Amino acid sequence: MTKPSLPDLLHAAVTAVGGVERPGQVTMAEAVAQAIDDGSHLLVQAGTGTGKSLGYLVPALAHGDRVVVATATLALQRQLVERDLPRTVDALHPQLRRRPDFAMLKGRSNYLCLHRLHEGVPQDDEEGLFDAFEAAAPTSKLGKDLLRLRDWSDETETGDRDDLTPGVSDRAWAQVSVSSRECLSASKCAYGAECFAEAARERAKLADVVVTNHALLAIDAIEGAPVLPEHDVLIVDEAHELVSRVTGVATGELTPGQVNRAVRRAAKLVNEKVADQLQTAAEGFERLMELALPGRLEEIPEDLGYALMALRDAARAVISALGSTRDKSVQDEDAVRRQALASVETVHDVAERITQGSEYDVVWYERHDRFGASLRVAPLSVSGLLREKLFADRSVVLTSATLKLGGDFNGVGASLGLAPEGTEGDDVPVWKGIDVGSPFDYPKQGILYVARHLATPGREGSRTDMLDELAELVEAAGGRTLGLFSSMRAAQAAAEELRGRLDKPILLQGEDTLGELIKNFAGDAETCLFGTLSLWQGVDVPGPNCQLVVMDRIPFPRPDDPLMSARQKAVEEAGGNGFMAVAATHAALLMAQGAGRLVRATGDRGVVAVLDPRLATARYGSYLRASLPDFWYTTDRNQVRRSLAAIDAAAKEAAKEAAKAPGA
Repeated sequence: MTKPSLPDLLHAAVTAVGGVERPGQVTMAEAVAQAIDDGSHLLVQAGTGTGKSLGYLVPALAHGDRVVVATATLALQRQLVERDLPRTVDALHPQLRRRPDFAMLKGRSNYLCLHRLHEGVPQDDEEGLFDAFEAAAPTSKLGKDLLRLRDWSDETETGDRDDLTPGVSDRAWAQVSVSSRECLSASKCAYGAECFAEAARERAKLADVVVTNHALLAIDAIEGAPVLPEHDVLIVDEAHELVSRVTGVATGELTPGQVNRAVRRAAKLVNEKVADQLQTAAEGFERLMELALPGRLEEIPEDLGYALMALRDAARAVISALGSTRDKSVQDEDAVRRQALASVETVHDVAERITQGSEYDVVWYERHDRFGASLRVAPLSVSGLLREKLFADRSVVLTSATLKLGGDFNGVGASLGLAPEGTEGDDVPVWKGIDVGSPFDYPKQGILYVARHLATPGREGSRTDMLDELAELVEAAGGRTLGLFSSMRAAQAAAEELRGRLDKPILLQGEDTLGELIKNFAGDAETCLFGTLSLWQGVDVPGPNCQLVVMDRIPFPRPDDPLMSARQKAVEEAGGNGFMAVAATHAALLMAQGAGRLVRATGDRGVVAVLDPRLATARYGSYLRASLPDFWYTTDRNQVRRSLAAIDAAAKEAAKEAAKAPGA
């Protein structure tokens, strides 16, 4: 039997999902197939609308080896498992003569724990075991959520939190889930045979395609104990997010509240002397944290060093003692012990990590208005970890709409631990980058406007000229505006100002759930939506209701961001340009994502307005502009107002015609 050709398979898959074949999608599929065959690595920039999911799924399924697909967002995981994979498998079956299996796998805390559900949650109070279901008033929000979870547990096949609609609060979910450290293990748990997390792992072991998330991929790389099944091909979608997700997983934190919780959990399970030692260490740490000022700790102060060593040693003593002490008054001792052990081990591990003081770690204090001070530690870079763990023993394909920054892939490649493209050597992963373009005609569909006449934004203070400019642009656009701000304070100030000036609804992030805000924004042409970071990459509103995307300033990291400034300094000490390698790359990635909110379909028209003159005047401006879609570029404020008014008029006329159409 002749092997089916890739173009034929791609055509069948695209037809099955009701799509249209794009030249970029064909180029991508061929490049992915080549990389898998060669065992090499590939970075693919595929613009919005390319159909990149099929561009990697079809060659991966055709190859036949097990594939892991890791994505950053829940939305894409669901799209793959519920829509793209079922249709693609059905479409390819006649030609492949086999039907590949697929499964979703997430971290343990995403699945309902039947032990927690039926036996209750070990609490930190004097009552020992606490049944949240009995204690929560049935009429309270928590009580209603818990009763719904109990009912849902009888009907769900997956136990996956994301299959519960509508969802429940984090507080309610915490009552019915466990972390991997808190889990009793299937062999010791009375509910092990029915465990949802174990069932998901078993399905993944048998599947040809495993869909997971970046966090679980990071845990798999960092922990050493494999969570994901053996696989020959790894595909990382939304790969621009990978470094920050891996950094997040590799970041440790200590807070007084967390340490005190560990003390309470352990107190009943160890003798008084050992419990008192941990209590005393916790009190010393808490006193220090009350005085902590935000910022990086380039050296650990002597008093903090002593406090951390005391915590580490006391936690180690508790861990040893937990193995031998049995308190007959404690019900369900195994679960209580696991939870206590998980808390104390976390305290021990973070305290020891900071005490050891690796040159590859960054340590800093953070202070939060509501939660007080925390001590954090994160890797200076995850590039070495990724190079060692990600690119060995398998072919890796990384794809996103934004991987090519300033005209090449080397900036993103370096953050992933890859040497510049074309570098050869014994321990150097071989890779190449391709940009398969976009089906959109960016110069005709969009305008990039830089408000060159405005004052350069300062660190603090109001930007009256920026707010005047913003109001005029929104007025010209007739609403239809997505406002992307570099801080929540700036978004709030702009919303407050424009609500007073304009007769247009202004929605503000934080005033409702993100999903509800986006739905209301998409549903009304005059409505504007203002917000911060998650809006820069989480909004998909094709059509005329998003025709102006505004960025208040270039989103450089804050100068006092301890991790970013440490990374910048490290690049400079190694002889590189720290600002370009860290701050400008960070800003370019966010701006490319933000600008990508404008054109989501072939009929979309509009303006990306950057209210920061540095994009036109600074030396790094050309690097940032080269990272954005190839929109028509102008700094002419009158021209852009005329264009917005024309786009608004055309959208209103189209809406009027649509309303007249039969059946409207």
